Amino acid sequence: MKKTRIIIIEDNRLQREGLKLMFKEHSEFSIVAALDDSESIIEKIELLRPDILLLDLSLTNINSLSLVKSIRKKFTDTKVIVMDIVPIQEDVILFVEAGASGFILKDASVAEFLNTIKSVAGGEKVLPPILTGSLFSQIISNGLKELGTPKVIQEVLMTRREREIVELISGALSNKEIAFKLNLSVYTVKSHVHNILEKMALNTRLQIAMHSRSGENYSDKVPGINDLSPHKQ
Repeated sequence: MKKTRIIIIEDNRLQREGLKLMFKEHSEFSIVAALDDSESIIEKIELLRPDILLLDLSLTNINSLSLVKSIRKKFTDTKVIVMDIVPIQEDVILFVEAGASGFILKDASVAEFLNTIKSVAGGEKVLPPILTGSLFSQIISNGLKELGTPKVIQEVLMTRREREIVELISGALSNKEIAFKLNLSVYTVKSHVHNILEKMALNTRLQIAMHSRSGENYSDKVPGINDLSPHKQ
């Protein structure tokens, strides 16, 4: 029987080692690598050609969303399952849009982990049970049609972290100061700023600050978008 080849990307060492141990008793899976976010991830995928990539949503030194986009462009046979404690709905939309095939909660049972991997390896899309049957899961399954095109989604939705960074940019903080305040790397902040500029269709940090101070709410551009967010502003 062909084994499902898996790469784990998790910057927390204890969680990474725990995931490796979890699969030891299940011979249908093969952990070909367990990496943190300081390693050459793309090169490892190129070398090892995994079927499944288990990816932490909140890596410290790499933007996980950008990584998913890169992987899906370069390795169409590798399916990505994103792991998080409790993913907010905006994040799930963005990661599905980027090409993620599934989500798993980090406190899920071993059986849930294995079933999710089997389902995704078999070509299914898997959402966390907490979202199953909700309006949100229907939106995902319909390819985001209820909210318009993927381009609209990209423009109107920001993650909680991106909203925090917009507020700090509006307060005239530099990338280094924002990184210190939010306990992030400067690289991560720069990546967030890049994503914010793309979503707001702006070109500079100054424009972000000016736009934020103007009080315009991008969520007003799409009717009903506020109903999707568990973190109303």
